Amino acid sequence: MQGISVALCTRNGARFVAAQVRSICTQDRPPSQIVLSDDGSTDETIATVRSTMAACGVAESVEFAVFQNSPALGVTRNFEQAVRACTHELIALSDQDDVWHPGRLARMATRFEAESELLLLHTDARLVDAELAPLGTSLFHALEVRPAELAAIANGNAFDVLLRRNLVTGATTMFRKELLEFALPFPEGWVHDEWLGAVAAATGRVDVLAEPLIDYRQHASNQIGARRPTLSEKIGKAFVERGDKHWARLRRAEALLDRLSSLGTKVQPKYLEAQRAKVAHQRFRAELPRSRLARLGPVMLEAARGRYDRFGRGWHAVAQDLLERG
Repeated sequence: MQGISVALCTRNGARFVAAQVRSICTQDRPPSQIVLSDDGSTDETIATVRSTMAACGVAESVEFAVFQNSPALGVTRNFEQAVRACTHELIALSDQDDVWHPGRLARMATRFEAESELLLLHTDARLVDAELAPLGTSLFHALEVRPAELAAIANGNAFDVLLRRNLVTGATTMFRKELLEFALPFPEGWVHDEWLGAVAAATGRVDVLAEPLIDYRQHASNQIGARRPTLSEKIGKAFVERGDKHWARLRRAEALLDRLSSLGTKVQPKYLEAQRAKVAHQRFRAELPRSRLARLGPVMLEAARGRYDRFGRGWHAVAQDLLERG
């Protein structure tokens, strides 16, 4: 049976973290290690984690490591520090304010033990409010995950899905420690979970469980939350200033291409070719002219070639490039 490390990242989480730690320590299959990386908390977060572990009776049986950051590292660097310190074969990521369902670790670890090629596994989550009352919806509903996307991942085509958009949420994720050999360090501009998903899909198998294994708490202090946008919000987003976001997306795509290129035979040529094409598409979008009228021809040609469908959200992205200001 493989050992499991939990990478728990916190920042001023004393209000919620006890419920999360309790749900971790009372799993049907408890973890072997908890690594707590605290990002400059000024409340009782660390003391609460310690006291909750003691109350659960695991203070002696579960390895415990603590990092206290001053100054704060930020979300991605905090998680990078935590996973670097994890010592067991499987690593589960944990936010400070969620609650795991009792069978989460056992359900996911069993998949890894049955499938040697599986490198990263993520799941759906039940959305709840600050008091853990169900909101009547799920993470995948908020992300507008389509059945075709789930089917593609199940069929071994996760890289193609993640070329279009990220579906991996760290709070639901478990991966093999060996992934870190390829994924570290995390580059600037990427969030830890989407980076791990992309690298895992290029170097091994990524799969998904379309069932909620955690309660994903939504509240005013979420650093990264989940909410399905309304139609009016989608329309409003299409008319915003272009700014430099397309250049930022290009830099992200280039960073992934650089990392995959550095891994040699660990990455199949088809994935390198796909990422090169993604970089070219992102450069095309970044270099579009300021004039909406001047964009019309090039955008429609790029759409006709299928690149908006392959590398973005299809007509959503086409409308964005045609309507954005400046």
